[in-house]
Amino acid sequence: MDQGNMFYATGKRKNAIARTWMSPGKGEIIINNKPIEEYFTVESTRKLATQALVLTNNMSTFDVKVRVIGGGYSGQAGAVRHGITRALIQTDPDLRQSLKKAGFIKRDPRAKERKKYGQKGARARFQFSKR
Repeated sequence: MDQGNMFYATGKRKNAIARTWMSPGKGEIIINNKPIEEYFTVESTRKLATQALVLTNNMSTFDVKVRVIGGGYSGQAGAVRHGITRALIQTDPDLRQSLKKAGFIKRDPRAKERKKYGQKGARARFQFSKR
């Protein structure tokens, strides 16, 4: 594959980072050198990762290769979706409007809240005893 047809984008979600390469092809999606069905065994994570391709009707138009690190499966699937979305916008800037309306362009800023000192967790407190 030459560089002229290759589109690169980075997607992020929680602690996961997905480096995404997209090129014209027959719809093959490879994540960490495994097919998507093998990497994301749960159907909901597969659907989440491919939402941008399904929305723009490009499921069988591009081959996607992804290297994803960090986080859990849900965060990784969100990062893959974000990376694919950014790469799709590079291929055709006209897709931006529909992807933006679906809310795929913005990085999801939600992350785990840190545990505070003197407490049991982020919001949970130790049980109070008056006596």
